[in-house]
Amino acid sequence: MRNFLSDKITTIKPSGIRKFFDIVSEMKDAISLGVGEPDFDTPWHIRDEGIYALERGKTFYTSNAGLKDLRSEISNYIYRTQGIRYNPDNEILVTVGGSEAIDIGLRAVINPDDEVIIPQPSYVSYEPCTILAGGKPVIIELKAENEFRLTPAELLNAITDKTKVLILPYPNNPTGAIMEREDLEKIAKIIIEKDILVMSDEIYSALTYKNKHTSIASLAGMKEHTILINGFSKAYAMTGWRLGYACAPKEIIKQMTKIHQFAIMCAPTTSQYAAIEALKNGDEDVENMRKSYNQRRRFLMNAFKEMNLKCFEPFGAFYVFPCIKEFGMTSEEFATRLLQEEKVAIVPGTAFGDCGEGYLRISYAYSLENLKIAIGRLNKFIQKLRSR
Repeated sequence: MRNFLSDKITTIKPSGIRKFFDIVSEMKDAISLGVGEPDFDTPWHIRDEGIYALERGKTFYTSNAGLKDLRSEISNYIYRTQGIRYNPDNEILVTVGGSEAIDIGLRAVINPDDEVIIPQPSYVSYEPCTILAGGKPVIIELKAENEFRLTPAELLNAITDKTKVLILPYPNNPTGAIMEREDLEKIAKIIIEKDILVMSDEIYSALTYKNKHTSIASLAGMKEHTILINGFSKAYAMTGWRLGYACAPKEIIKQMTKIHQFAIMCAPTTSQYAAIEALKNGDEDVENMRKSYNQRRRFLMNAFKEMNLKCFEPFGAFYVFPCIKEFGMTSEEFATRLLQEEKVAIVPGTAFGDCGEGYLRISYAYSLENLKIAIGRLNKFIQKLRSR
């Protein structure tokens, strides 16, 4: 029989994040610290607005770009947090999560064999989405000694005459690394000189613990060079509502909307009404969750210090990225044995790129109670390894 499958898709590996959690879901007394999903319920006033929308019969398609009121609130939010003015009529598109925005953003700008620079370790979808869009991924391996920040030298070394896009994944999943304003200014200078485009994935922008997040789009001359990606899943604990957005020059948004129109039609209507309420009245909720995450972050860093496990201090998102190179096993082997022997599921660093070897991603989007139990088990496992 003829092979009906696409060569392109069959050569792409499945996500390395989910592997362990299909197992852990059937394992009694196991604790998962792997999935990047807030353990908080969506705040009640946001849920209530979604319920009210259903009760009013707001169950029809919205415009392809999303509700005008939502796009206006997104515009207001970006202005009050970053000082950037986006026109809600033609510079904002509401998407099915930030993941769709990444996908269609790349498809809208990539021609065959255009190069897309992807700093890694980073979110699992950037590389496959680049390939599916017909582009060529160019990987920059970020270094722990640089706190997993992208340096100007690394960027310049990766740029060729075929470079079209730089993906800027900060605050970073899986490392928790951030880029501060002075870091971004050096990168922005190169972007403008080389005339390339930045896709800035800022889904964790509300969850920083050192300084307020700076968007590269807010720097002089960068709005025209940036596709800004954000959404509601992480900051507002709205993962299942599947809602994100992209802000970009109108010429890019026009083409992204065309793809969105044919592939999706529109983002979920109920979610859009709930998101309006989130942006209008959700700042206090976000701050409360951010404070809780910060408490958990500090607990983990202190626990690693006590068990003498090397880990640079993250200042964004809700992940830590400890180093396990001392144990002489791969990240996959370490994670597998930890799950089998101590019933704790974490993600091998290699799920986020080959340079993640020797590291583990641990999410602290879980209760402090579960974190304490899991870290106790991790410490027991580590002490067992060290005693051999």
